[in-house]
Amino acid sequence: MTITVKFFARLREELGKSEVKLETEKPLTVAQIWALVCDDAPLPTPILMAVNLEYVDQNYLVQEGDEVAFFPPVTGG
Repeated sequence: MTITVKFFARLREELGKSEVKLETEKPLTVAQIWALVCDDAPLPTPILMAVNLEYVDQNYLVQEGDEVAFFPPVTGG
């Protein structure tokens, strides 16, 4: 199955990539996807995660064709 993984803002700059296509045999959680594409680095905190434009937690099970996004919380004033 193919999953698209996107990184935004500071994460994109720190990781040096904005998008990764991930091929996997079985559904994975968002946390497992992070570990695979980020060389087992722990999930940074705070971090926001979304699947198909809906916020999810790290235990959400991602399916074939889903788009996963990781980004830092946005603040401002």
